Amino acid sequence: MTLPVFLADLDAVLTGGDPAPLPGPGETVTVTGPEARHAVSVRRLGSGDELVLADGRGSAVRCTVRETAGRDTMILTVEETLAPTVRNPRVTVVQAIPKSDRAELAVDLACQGGADAIIPWQAERCIARWTGAKRDKALGKWRSAAVAAAKQSRRTDVPRIPGLADGGDVEKLIRDTVAAGGEAVLLHEESAVAFRTVNWSDAGSVVLVIGPEGGISPAEVERFTAAGATPVRLSPEVLRTATAALSALAAIGVSSSRW
Repeated sequence: MTLPVFLADLDAVLTGGDPAPLPGPGETVTVTGPEARHAVSVRRLGSGDELVLADGRGSAVRCTVRETAGRDTMILTVEETLAPTVRNPRVTVVQAIPKSDRAELAVDLACQGGADAIIPWQAERCIARWTGAKRDKALGKWRSAAVAAAKQSRRTDVPRIPGLADGGDVEKLIRDTVAAGGEAVLLHEESAVAFRTVNWSDAGSVVLVIGPEGGISPAEVERFTAAGATPVRLSPEVLRTATAALSALAAIGVSSSRW
């Protein structure tokens, strides 16, 4: 079994910030707080056990537990610096906000599938609406779900989840990605273009747009297509918005060097 992964700076990842650099081989580092509590009190790690300490942005070090103190402190010795996580192409999932009972599931599955970034999108047909204080609370839940899924998947990077995007933000992202030589696709049940016909291996970056339960509106399809996105059909079945990203990421994975 691969070593368990813990984050060196959980707060930075949860707030969307950039954590401090990790220590190098031979150095010691003290980890406290929720991550250390989970390692010491839940996983029961002790002196001599090994783990991976990650910054949540792709960098990680293999460590040995030197000693623990109380329920939420552990002192680690860094054994080696691990190769950084690099996926080609990089995939940004633009996820229309699902209903509350499926929102965190969508994030969890996209993270398991290897999404590099997940952008919450307030699509025209979204039932859920992020307004006022609800926006910050919902964003926090998405980031927490991404952290939990990343650690469960043994990822050393947690997908970046920036603020809520509207149609204009998505349109700009599509234009910028296509202008840089990347691919942008909309999963659309009425498209005649098969997902497998896209040459994923030649794209350095991919934008994957997932619509809400009610589907992407005709106006949004027209707008995003004009910006350079291609509507594609992933499968004969109509997928739920919470599972579509994982299915698409898996298909990209086996069609490129990601997997």
